[in-house]
Amino acid sequence: MTETTHMQTPLPGGGAKPRSPEYRLAANALRGLRQDLLHDAFAYRPLPRMRVDGPLTRRLPARLREYVAWTPHAVIATIAVLALFMGTADSDGAEALIGPLALVPILLTMLRPMGAFWLSLAATPVGQLLGKGYEGYPWQPAAFACHLTVLTVVAIRTRPRTAGYMWALTAAYGFVADVVFGQNYYYSDDTAPMLVISALILLAVAVWHTRREAQQEVTAQQTVTAQERSRRTLLEERTTIARELHDVVAHHMSVVAIQAEAAPYRVENPPPELERAFATIRENAVAALTELRRVLGVVRAEDYEAPDAPQPTLADLDGLLANVRDTGLEVEKTVTGAVRELPQGVELSAYRIVQEALSNTLRHAPGASARVEIGYVLGGLGLRVVNAPPPAPALLKPSPGAGHGITGMRERVSMLNGEMTANPTDDGGYEVTVFLPVPLASEGEA
Repeated sequence: MTETTHMQTPLPGGGAKPRSPEYRLAANALRGLRQDLLHDAFAYRPLPRMRVDGPLTRRLPARLREYVAWTPHAVIATIAVLALFMGTADSDGAEALIGPLALVPILLTMLRPMGAFWLSLAATPVGQLLGKGYEGYPWQPAAFACHLTVLTVVAIRTRPRTAGYMWALTAAYGFVADVVFGQNYYYSDDTAPMLVISALILLAVAVWHTRREAQQEVTAQQTVTAQERSRRTLLEERTTIARELHDVVAHHMSVVAIQAEAAPYRVENPPPELERAFATIRENAVAALTELRRVLGVVRAEDYEAPDAPQPTLADLDGLLANVRDTGLEVEKTVTGAVRELPQGVELSAYRIVQEALSNTLRHAPGASARVEIGYVLGGLGLRVVNAPPPAPALLKPSPGAGHGITGMRERVSMLNGEMTANPTDDGGYEVTVFLPVPLASEGEA
């Protein structure tokens, strides 16, 4: 059924008369009342166990946490037993049924919350007929405790709007009981205390609901923000890698074009086929270089300038380690295997990985020592950068880094189809291990 059907009345001329805001508000309230209190009023909704991942409960032993998770059920059952004692104490005959009438609705809140409310409201006049009139009207003491408990538990388990509806129905029952039947009683009734106390409790529950929803929204927003930050970091790292690779590839393609253009002049009386071949090589190199600059140019910032010096390689690693030692970091380098020249992309990525790993050591473990291990193995290059634990971990402050380190290293390794692990060590330090595969043909060409 559409909103137009609810909110507008057809006119004889075929038009529709718009309803007033007051009418729409009342119609929405009635629909909400039917939805919250009547539809699926006795739906089966078992009370879930309490979460035990809070700041206090997570410190408890695992076996004890299993019992702590049932705390809400234990509290409700305890209140139900107290209400049973209140209704059966000093009672005899039919009056003893007041206790079970108070017990059942409270226990039912753990299974069918809205059904528990209707049962509590229906049991109240029955308990009044069975009990002693001078003990309370229109709620007996046990019924008073029962209804307050049911209102509280159901309000916690439902929406604040439902709590308002339940309080309004409770007030309506108290008003009818006082006006229609109250003239037969000559003692003060407990309708006002019930409404005041329940209103305060429901207000506190509504504030709790609002605060919890706000916390959930903040947590969700923080999660989205963290994901967006991670995605932005990943894109920034890919952009940096693309820029560096562009410079490397552009340099090599330029060399190919120049050598292809100069090669015919190095041979006396070259055959026409050779000249055409070198010309074709040069044209293809220039075309590839142009296309490369056009495609990868979009990842350059407007203020980006290509470096004047060549991109660093593992041959420049000693200079990097010297700069790091000047900052106070004790670092040693170990090289195993036959040192050989590798493809420039591998050399550049290996240099950047070591650079970032040492930067993370300076940032997250100041005062610790580090070790860089480089292994030239058959089929690739192995890297291992490990740092000792910081000498005073209790004095460490949160790092102001942007979180680019591990992400950037993983991107470089993934680009070269390599493997990488980054995990804390048993002694409290940190270790980064990388293997960058290099085909044998590439090694030979390098």
